[in-house]
Amino acid sequence: MFKKILIANRGEIACRIIRAARELGVKTVAIHSEVDKESMHVKMADESVCVGPASSSESYLNIPSIISAAEITGADAIHPGYGFLSENTYFAEVCETCGITFIGPKKHSIEKMGDKITARNLMIKSKVPVVPGSDGPVSADDPQIFDIAKKIGYPVIIKATAGGGGKGMRVVVSPEALQNSIIMAQSEAKANFGNPDVYMEKYIEEPHHIEFQILGDVYGKVVYLPERDCSIQRRHQKLIEECPSSFIDESLRKKMGKAAQSAAQAVGYITVGTVEFLVDKHSHFYFMEMNTRIQVEHPVTEVITGIDLVKEQIKLAAGEKLSFDSSNIKINGHAIECRINAEDPDKDFIPSPGKIGHLYLPGGPGIRVDTHVYSGYTIPPFYDSLIAKIIAYGANRQEAIVRMQRALKEVQIEGIRNTSSLYMKIMDNKEFHKGKVCTDFLAKYIFNN
Repeated sequence: MFKKILIANRGEIACRIIRAARELGVKTVAIHSEVDKESMHVKMADESVCVGPASSSESYLNIPSIISAAEITGADAIHPGYGFLSENTYFAEVCETCGITFIGPKKHSIEKMGDKITARNLMIKSKVPVVPGSDGPVSADDPQIFDIAKKIGYPVIIKATAGGGGKGMRVVVSPEALQNSIIMAQSEAKANFGNPDVYMEKYIEEPHHIEFQILGDVYGKVVYLPERDCSIQRRHQKLIEECPSSFIDESLRKKMGKAAQSAAQAVGYITVGTVEFLVDKHSHFYFMEMNTRIQVEHPVTEVITGIDLVKEQIKLAAGEKLSFDSSNIKINGHAIECRINAEDPDKDFIPSPGKIGHLYLPGGPGIRVDTHVYSGYTIPPFYDSLIAKIIAYGANRQEAIVRMQRALKEVQIEGIRNTSSLYMKIMDNKEFHKGKVCTDFLAKYIFNN
């Protein structure tokens, strides 16, 4: 096991990693920007190092400063959390070169799954179902794009090959809009990922966004855990996650789980990752992408399986064997997660940074809260707006919903706007109670009123 882990991240995920490391008897080092010196993860860690100014590019993405911090403090491993450098192949390579363990998959796994076209072709070879689409990047000045789109069938979606989080994506419903949509997607892809390449896929209407948590050890064993339903989204950004899905039955769960297992084995995957699928209304599923890191929504899987995914991730990176099989995992009840963001849902989700005055976060039976904020803490305007995750779990889905409703009513955050009121509307919605969740849920049932 490692002696000391440096956490190359901030916020709630940094706090979550520190807790896991502490339970494993491992010392921790927090890095922080100049404006994050009062953040909770800095207070919780055994040591802390300032790695630069407020800008992410000069701090949390500053590889030389982060490696220097690890070497100065004697950290023998780095946990990247999610976002920032968590799926950066160069960072993983630098860690290895410097003799520091990167707590994540090997460089080649990140590389293969990080490029959408490479991942897609690999899945085809591994007999994992994929959405019909182009064989490679497409360009607006290529006259063949119209034939490709016609063969796939409208509507199609243009996606950045190096993308994620809804960036560099455009839905196209007719040939007239195709060229301009490709140009816009390319521009957005270049701005966000430094890579303008885009490809084309069939746009699955009213899909369910279903993902499977996978774990792999250095001995070649890969297991999958019960699925998460991440269908309720805004602009391709997940808002609510559930485990298990109310849409998936046991037969489909096994088929999709084995497909996720095959996807991970195809790249020799180690530690923790997530394979994401789109599932249409006829229960046909298609590989979408693989996230080669811990996910924001991992707690819902933890509370219904009893498996601490962050501790497992650290142990697997340290070379330990997986101690369980997929067949051993039991689904105990139901869990729902709501992401509380410092945003104003009544003003097109404009960010709401600032100083938190009075703060009260919920508790009681079946409630877990992962956060890094506290009364008097100032939320900086430079980073992601996530301030807390509320996880409700119960013996069944209805009990989890009731507990989430109770928890949301208890939330008191003064000084900033937050999204808890939006989640109350969703939890009170009759269609949500029926389990009618798909990626256009908000447009259909919440924002149309």
